[in-house]
Amino acid sequence: MSCMRMRVALDTNILVYFEGLDDEERAEIVRNLVEQLPRDDITIPVQALGELYNVLVRKAHTPRAAARDVVLGWTATRAIASANEGTFLSAIDLAATHQLVIWDAIIVATAADAGCKVLLSEEMHHGFAWGGVTVINPFLSPRHPLLDTLLRG
Repeated sequence: MSCMRMRVALDTNILVYFEGLDDEERAEIVRNLVEQLPRDDITIPVQALGELYNVLVRKAHTPRAAARDVVLGWTATRAIASANEGTFLSAIDLAATHQLVIWDAIIVATAADAGCKVLLSEEMHHGFAWGGVTVINPFLSPRHPLLDTLLRG
């Protein structure tokens, strides 16, 4: 009997930490975590990549060409999930029903459409579940059981 693999989506803040911005301790945690996950099981919502580009350019003052290269590095090595009209309609319902910021709702809805079971995020509500996706803050202790399952995968 083979074990079922779980797809995991990464929120913008996880990508930002991975790139070494904001907090070196969290950056190390995120890098170790992402490296432990099977590369083929990681999906990045295109919304998160757009937000990463924005953070790199506006907050970190990274030259636009260098920020572009960082984002393209992610697109070359991980699955990218895009929102479509149906995703957007789900997201706007999610935002209205659960009081999420629309951009976060788009990330959650995109992760759900991509078949992800986990969305790693520091900023969204830990444990929030919608559309088969559970939001997990990887910095909390004890770790969420789904995160342990992913790492044992």
